[in-house]
Amino acid sequence: MNLQGKRILLGVTGSIAAYKSALLTRLLIKSGAEVQIIMSTSAFDFITPLTLATLSKRPVFSAFADQTTREWTNHVELGLWADLFIVAPLSANTLGKFANGLCDNLLSATYLSARCPVMLAPAMDLDMYQHPSVRENLRKVLSFGNILLDAESGELASGLSGQGRMMEPEHILAQVEKFFRKKKDFQGKKVLITMGPTQEALDPVRFISNHSSGKMGLAIAKSFKERGAEVFLVSGPVSVSINPGDFHFFMVRSADEMYEASKKLHSQMDICVFAAAVADYSPVEIAPEKIKKNDSEMSILLKKNVDIALELGKSKKPGQLHVGFALETESEEIHAKAKLDKKSFDLIVLNSAREEGAGFQHDTNRVKIFDRDGMKIDSGLIPKSEVADLILDEIKKAPVWI
Repeated sequence: MNLQGKRILLGVTGSIAAYKSALLTRLLIKSGAEVQIIMSTSAFDFITPLTLATLSKRPVFSAFADQTTREWTNHVELGLWADLFIVAPLSANTLGKFANGLCDNLLSATYLSARCPVMLAPAMDLDMYQHPSVRENLRKVLSFGNILLDAESGELASGLSGQGRMMEPEHILAQVEKFFRKKKDFQGKKVLITMGPTQEALDPVRFISNHSSGKMGLAIAKSFKERGAEVFLVSGPVSVSINPGDFHFFMVRSADEMYEASKKLHSQMDICVFAAAVADYSPVEIAPEKIKKNDSEMSILLKKNVDIALELGKSKKPGQLHVGFALETESEEIHAKAKLDKKSFDLIVLNSAREEGAGFQHDTNRVKIFDRDGMKIDSGLIPKSEVADLILDEIKKAPVWI
């Protein structure tokens, strides 16, 4: 894709991966973008401003005032100039500043005043990247709406091997092209998405649930939002971080609560995506007090929960599109396709519980997408964000839109 006319701020911080910023700058310029670089002073130890200024064809900024001319560098103006702000590499130190609003240099000041989308490409050693404080800071910056260009796995400068390498410049360029390529093709559409697990109480402290993290549902919600839709998100208790300001957000716990919340919204929706892993059964009775450990065995009588997709499928309106999910362990395609008619789905997305790196908890997934004519897509194992885009692309092809 041609990035002609796109204005990109590139932040470079103190990391051995700073050498990759030279290639990234060259790739962006070659694609037609205007690139303005801001460096932290610690980045000078790894790459010179002269190198990056030569490649970007612009002076590199690093201080609030030029030491020679004493002219002020306007960080607010820089943030307003850009269509996209990329920080690559992002060190643990600068990540901590971004996450906590610290502002002691030009780069962090520009980040705090930027109105454009921000992409962050972390780079650090294996154990640093997995440290709880770093993971918490990443969670925080993602909750602000920043886009993570997740670190890749491979050999690290320390000699260790694992996740921590800055995403390769070619891969960053692909993400930038994808960012600018996205169309607002769902503008004006209202979308209901159910996501995550449900929890069915046994007593005040215990419940029946499953391993769903909500990652796939959230990826779909983000993709719809990026492509212009108004998203209504009904979520069970999830482990992923959600910025409620991005969506109409409804937190529920049980299958009954998810059904009631979804039923109230359903008639207003153009598209409904049933991505939640809803518990099939719940206890007939919920003990008012914690169940004591007395006997060597215990029996719990369960009742069938409402099938949310099935019930809402009965009141599906003309022109309304329903997308279902299926997670199977045997006769996968047969079971998935049977749900198309039974639950009035226009599309169904099949996950396999047996695929390595797919399904619950993972950042990647492999799906097969079916409509009433058969299989349309076998995604292969790819990031859930890319799976989400595939699902939306297939929704656009559905006969209801034609």
